[in-house]
Amino acid sequence: MADRGEVIASAIVEHVENAGVHSGDATMVLPPQKLYIETIRRIREIGREIARALEITGPFNIQFIAKDNAIKVIECNLRASRSFPFVSKVAKTNFVDLAVAAIMGRGGQNRKTTLDLNYVGVKAPQFSFSRLKGADPVTGVEMASTGEVACLGEDVHEAYLKAILATGFSLPKKNILLSVGGEESKGRFLGAAQTLAGLGYRIFATDKTSAFLKENGVRNTRLFKVHERRGPNIRDYLASGRIDLVISIPNPAKRVEYNSAYRLRRLAVDYSIPILTNLQAADLFVQALAARKPADLAIKHWAEYE
Repeated sequence: MADRGEVIASAIVEHVENAGVHSGDATMVLPPQKLYIETIRRIREIGREIARALEITGPFNIQFIAKDNAIKVIECNLRASRSFPFVSKVAKTNFVDLAVAAIMGRGGQNRKTTLDLNYVGVKAPQFSFSRLKGADPVTGVEMASTGEVACLGEDVHEAYLKAILATGFSLPKKNILLSVGGEESKGRFLGAAQTLAGLGYRIFATDKTSAFLKENGVRNTRLFKVHERRGPNIRDYLASGRIDLVISIPNPAKRVEYNSAYRLRRLAVDYSIPILTNLQAADLFVQALAARKPADLAIKHWAEYE
């Protein structure tokens, strides 16, 4: 938020998913949990420079991409964004009031930084793939979500679990099916798979994922793909409700439509089985499962968070 080129209020919202996922489909965290202090400092400075250069009065939002403190501006929009109400609610600062005051020439004043919050807000997307016959339930540069839910928690794990539960997501009770495409993604998800096994979940996996997990000491049961017509088969397990959660991460090098991975994801949707298709979101989910039990999720009024 700026008044005649000077920033009067700001908030930095961190995306859980890597760049390449539309901001409308991204899981958002406020205040940020993993950004370097130097990254935050430079984001603020770049925001101030852009506001001055464009002599902005009113709301604007900037999307950044950051890696190891190397920061680039993706875009700057001279308007309010979908994160406006989320930021206002979490920070308990009405950004719309500040915008109107600045536009009407009544001036503004600096507000407290959202980095000082003693709680965390998470906004999770909600999808309606079950209503879109044949759609592949993966996130990308084109927005696919049809809604979103924001929740508060004492930490990111509590807030995230509350948010996804509020979208209708069901936590797994016993059996989880893993299918992770690409060797790099398999390696990055290995720790999460070990955590799931340590939590007592029974792991099922597709052929290459199963072999990789076994090589790294994670016990699992291989399920044959639908087209293999051998048992135990993925379709049978999904149809009979023996899988509580599907984690199917596409191979970024092989985004081929209508392949076996797509058929797995589509079956999960058609049988109303919760599914995660993004590596970073799946990793946060596993961390949250390990950190919080459903009974740990406190029911508190918005005003109780200070």
